[in-house]
Amino acid sequence: MKDLASRISRLRPSCGPVRLVAVDGPAGSGKTTYSGRLAAELGCQVIHSDDFPVPWEAGPGGWFHALESQVLRPLQRGLPGSFRRYDWVRGAYAEQVAVPVAPVLVIEGVGTARASVAELLAYTVWVEAAEPVRLRRVLARDGAALEPRWREWFAAERAWFAADHTRERADLVVTT
Repeated sequence: MKDLASRISRLRPSCGPVRLVAVDGPAGSGKTTYSGRLAAELGCQVIHSDDFPVPWEAGPGGWFHALESQVLRPLQRGLPGSFRRYDWVRGAYAEQVAVPVAPVLVIEGVGTARASVAELLAYTVWVEAAEPVRLRRVLARDGAALEPRWREWFAAERAWFAADHTRERADLVVTT
């Protein structure tokens, strides 16, 4: 991880003055854990897709507009961004999160490395795991009652990633 952080730190800024790193891949693959370790090595902030409300029905593409308009586009102009974190337990928006202009920012979650913002990304990591492993992980985290929703989500992810060609654009593929 130290070598990767060093390599990323030497890249040219990609989103205004920021080196934007996306950690993408399907649900339950280990993106949050991986991005946390990478951000700790880089000494930078991580923004998670789970910081935003992601409606089941909207699929992987339904949440990104908030991140793009409130964080990425301001950073692209050299300005700080911010957003209101969504609290999934309360089902409501919580505190305002400041996103300062910094050398590196990691964004993590399903759809963060989408083609529509590829020009803003300095580096992309694709994290994957076998579907049975991923399903066990999300059910352990969220409860067995959500299994039907997760199976629908997995199908929506497969369609999303096939159309977006996200994995094919990744700079690094990590299997967990």
